[in-house]
Amino acid sequence: MRIAGLAVAMAAITVQAEVIDRIAVSVGKQVITESQIVEEIRVTALLNRQPVAIDPEEKRKAAERLVEQTLMRRDMEFTHYPLPALSEADAALRDVHATGEDLRKYSITEDELRRHLWWQLTMLRFIDYRFLPGIQISDAEIRDYYAKKKAEWEQQGSTKIPTLDDSRADIEKILTGERVDQAVDRWLGDARTRLDIQYREEAFR
Repeated sequence: MRIAGLAVAMAAITVQAEVIDRIAVSVGKQVITESQIVEEIRVTALLNRQPVAIDPEEKRKAAERLVEQTLMRRDMEFTHYPLPALSEADAALRDVHATGEDLRKYSITEDELRRHLWWQLTMLRFIDYRFLPGIQISDAEIRDYYAKKKAEWEQQGSTKIPTLDDSRADIEKILTGERVDQAVDRWLGDARTRLDIQYREEAFR
């Protein structure tokens, strides 16, 4: 009876594990599990200091983020992009100021949080490496942006309006960021068309 009872208990544990780790999305030959989606939701909630909401809408948003990360990871592997050491995320981990109580509240471990911060750092560096070299901002674009901002400042009654020269570096940084975001969006859209991405709807209920 004890053996039978143990077998039933082990079977229940196995079934539970399969339910927790069932495939939610397949990206080509790679998979994203439901537990990965839940972890993504929990870590994002902690970083934003928001309540955890594990509902269909948040699952879908988290899945989309993980799909994009999977596409980037594939490109990193294809281009042999050198990954930073995990220890490089330690500074970001300290900046988060996540206490033991915070980790318990959001049901995540410090190692999980560190890995997420490391991956964020890795993606930001990869985006700069992959897309920044192709971005060029002309002087005409900087002048046009400044003229629009100056008109806004004057309309708001601002008394201390910076000059074009004082604003140039900031404007170039803003426009470069916008161009990089646009380039990433185009690349992700193209990458999606080249892979079979399937969502298991039962994982999003």
